[in-house]
Amino acid sequence: MDNILKFGPIYKERVWGGRSLEKLYRRTLPSDDLNYGESWEIVDRPNDQSRVLGGKFDGETLNFLWSNFREDIFGCGFPDTERFPLLYKILDARKKLSLQVHPPESSCGIHGGEPKTEFWYVADAEPDSFIYYGLKEGVSDKDFQLALDEGKLQDHIKSFPVKKGDFIYLPSGCLHAIGEGIVIFEIQQNSDTTYRVYDWGRMGTDGKPRKLHKEQALSCISYSDNDPIMGNQDNGTMVKCDYFNVGISTFKPGEKKQISDATSFVIYSVIEGSLRLDEQILASGDSFIYPATRRKMEMDFFGEVNTKIIGISIPVE
Repeated sequence: MDNILKFGPIYKERVWGGRSLEKLYRRTLPSDDLNYGESWEIVDRPNDQSRVLGGKFDGETLNFLWSNFREDIFGCGFPDTERFPLLYKILDARKKLSLQVHPPESSCGIHGGEPKTEFWYVADAEPDSFIYYGLKEGVSDKDFQLALDEGKLQDHIKSFPVKKGDFIYLPSGCLHAIGEGIVIFEIQQNSDTTYRVYDWGRMGTDGKPRKLHKEQALSCISYSDNDPIMGNQDNGTMVKCDYFNVGISTFKPGEKKQISDATSFVIYSVIEGSLRLDEQILASGDSFIYPATRRKMEMDFFGEVNTKIIGISIPVE
């Protein structure tokens, strides 16, 4: 189908991962005996490249498209960056992730990392699931550093309950972690810089403690950012920031919509149900890029059953 671009996922084994992607989205995971925590759906990194599935660009990388067909596929007005500006993942957290921070742009010159603001959509959550975000009331940066040195950090971190359909906006510099039993669709700046602050005393997949980045993390944490921006809605804009816009649309069975909320390309992802676009059925967990050139044409989206999709775009000048 040449009017959209679908890509093959890249799976990442993680110590906190599981097998939910094959159960929820009928994915065929690379190995039967490993736990996968991440599926990189749309990525343009030096060592990880999304490749097109089918159509005239079959087998080509995302970076090839960004470098050679930017205006045709993605539109005009984007910064002249070497790589596609976003990274889109699905995360399967069977165990809680490390307490971590991603650097703001102002700190990247110190440690050489890349800035990372991100957005989470909770696609599935076990009962009594929660995320960690920020410090409890009255905890100073000195209290935090002392607790970190003594290995008692978890008593100083706030937690927030989450359920299916919740979303969370996480600006760079915020202290955070995903709790166990949650599947998240994550939209982020194109960065792979994570500074682990605390890993709950567990071992990595090699049986050794995972590396922490205390010095880098302490220089990046925003100690005043202790309450996340959260919400839950069926339609409309969930977040707008300098790096991405994310909206959601809900379809009843048989409902038809023409979605035209951007002037450039859009990444669409089916987060629940199934969607028909022309003659193609897109199932829960499927993602695709809707090219800028197609936005000038009418394209009907049909909900086969109760269906939710998210749309991701980049603000243009």
